Amino acid sequence: MLRPHLYWILLVALFGNLVISDDVMSQERPFSQRIRVPPWPEGLEWLNCAGPITLEQLRGKFVLLDFWTYCCINCMHVLPELEKLERAYPRELVVIGVHSAKFDAERRSENIVEAIRRYGIRHPVVNDARHELWNGFGVRAWPTLILIDPEGYAVWGTSGETTFETLDALLRRALPDYRRRGLIDETPLVFGLETRQPSRTPLRYPGKILADEASRRLFISDSGHHRIVVTDFEGNVLAMIGEGRRGRKDGDFSSCQFNDPQGLALKGDLLYVADTRNHLIRKVDLRANEVRTIAGTEVQNRQPVVTGSRAPLRQPLASPWDLLIHEDYLYIAMAGPHQIWRMRLNEQVIEPFAGNGREDIIDGPLLPRRPFELGFAAFAQPSGLATDGLWLYVADSEGSSIRAVPLRGQGGVRTVAGTAWLPMARLFTFGDVDGPPQSARFQHPLGVVFYEGQLFVADTYNNKIRVIDPATGQTKTLVGSGEKGFTDEPPTFNEPAGITAAAGRLFVADTNNHLIRVVDLATGGKVSTLVLKGLEPPSIDFAPVEEDELAGRDEILLDPVERSIKNGLLTFQLNLRLPFNYKLNPLAPLSFQISLADVGKPRGNLAIVDSHLGRTHVLKNPETQSTISIPVQGDSGEIPLKVTVTYFICQEGREGLCKVRSCQWSVPIRVVADGSHEPIVLETRP
Repeated sequence: MLRPHLYWILLVALFGNLVISDDVMSQERPFSQRIRVPPWPEGLEWLNCAGPITLEQLRGKFVLLDFWTYCCINCMHVLPELEKLERAYPRELVVIGVHSAKFDAERRSENIVEAIRRYGIRHPVVNDARHELWNGFGVRAWPTLILIDPEGYAVWGTSGETTFETLDALLRRALPDYRRRGLIDETPLVFGLETRQPSRTPLRYPGKILADEASRRLFISDSGHHRIVVTDFEGNVLAMIGEGRRGRKDGDFSSCQFNDPQGLALKGDLLYVADTRNHLIRKVDLRANEVRTIAGTEVQNRQPVVTGSRAPLRQPLASPWDLLIHEDYLYIAMAGPHQIWRMRLNEQVIEPFAGNGREDIIDGPLLPRRPFELGFAAFAQPSGLATDGLWLYVADSEGSSIRAVPLRGQGGVRTVAGTAWLPMARLFTFGDVDGPPQSARFQHPLGVVFYEGQLFVADTYNNKIRVIDPATGQTKTLVGSGEKGFTDEPPTFNEPAGITAAAGRLFVADTNNHLIRVVDLATGGKVSTLVLKGLEPPSIDFAPVEEDELAGRDEILLDPVERSIKNGLLTFQLNLRLPFNYKLNPLAPLSFQISLADVGKPRGNLAIVDSHLGRTHVLKNPETQSTISIPVQGDSGEIPLKVTVTYFICQEGREGLCKVRSCQWSVPIRVVADGSHEPIVLETRP
């Protein structure tokens, strides 16, 4: 158990001074102050790796602690910066996420694992559910970063969003001194066990959903697959928009790219998309099958909160999360700066509409002249929008409240139900309570829709659908037990984030279940699961490949072998010979790829089925002896193959640290009618 310690007290006292400066870097040592970090507390649960990791085991590496919680938009903004840093320093740096939860739901390891998968995190994460590390390091805000040097000393720290450029400059200036003194261990370590096994569900973490009753179409943000899926109300797939690979590219439906798309809005044959992690607004022409960018610069807005208007393509955005069209405007829940924005549909002007930029739940006039000005309305990561034509309703997630903004701009923002009435702790008061507006409690609601005179809320972390009378704020549970699950009877959900309504039904994006659920209002809330007919996950290869370069691949040339094709399959027997005192990590997948060798061409009538040639495949739960089979067409001839295998090993007693190994065999194969059916043996060197 970590207890208050002189080192931690000193760290808190020095925290503001640990930011590196040019003056400090010009001295003999790169850091003017260093504080020895004692061992972690025992009993912490380690995620995304094979087991606990001690600081002593990481000697020789810079270790960057990222204190985060998975609801926090600022934490989300830091993650891609850390990903760039990890790619830039794969041998010198280990990032450790310290997940110190804000909400009750975030304390559960299984929910953190879902966030790890959803965000594609590749480093270890500690579940600091009791805030032991948080308190020990004197952390006071999400996100907070603390850098530990290769000798185990805390040398730098900062709170708030930090860029790759800042962290890169820090390491580039510090590394030469540590290298000169022989203190850097460049042995590559590999983690990210939760993100290495590709999802095979038709949808992956669907975020938002939009129903168009006139055309009986559903538009689904298949956020984890970086695409938009269009179906009818019965689940028949009508179109897929997006290649399925994370990126940012305009073009036709099959080649365009998104990055975690969320909110959707429809006007005629034009679909507007909040391309959240690209910080863009995209417009989809459903007739021409084309996608183009209409707002944002592809760079996150990190400047002080904006209060004026600009041309949409010249204005950087920050995590647009939901969209809604009313009259001539597209309204935007801009989660990053905690504001509501709007853009003219003629694409001439984009501007803030409500919110002073402070993260809080405060009612009042819509928009100040100066950023953060007191006396004006404040939001806390607005994430869902709905309207009755007069009011814009907002699911204000970090304050667990439902807000209302006058669309005519007259009057002020009011809270329909939630925490605005509290004198303090408005962002930290949440729960699962039905009742009148001042006592009703939610837990990080992300979705809201107005339908037939009522507000229906996706109460995300409570795993419920709630209903609110917008006139009185009276709140009650419609469906959901409060516990996560994926059953229709009784109805259970797993962090539902999107909700829409049409034809007497609610359609719910049940995010962590990777499903679309249907709530029949005519029957009082009978729940069913929408079957999406013929929908498949993208064929894009999601398996990581950069580990091959880190591994220092062994190249082995085998003598020509003769075999006979059996049942249309060519089979390899893989024997992994491991170094002394090492074992294969049973939690990490083994990936393999079969391709044509660089020299020579197939002869005869032989061919490998295209879907298997050159594509990375994954063996889950691998063993030191594994069998790999690939379909081959034809029964005679010659074919020169390359087989590449990447796998992970860990030392006995140090299961948390994985090393990556890779081996490639060049195998000339001659297929003859009377050849052996025995597998071709591929054996690694220990």
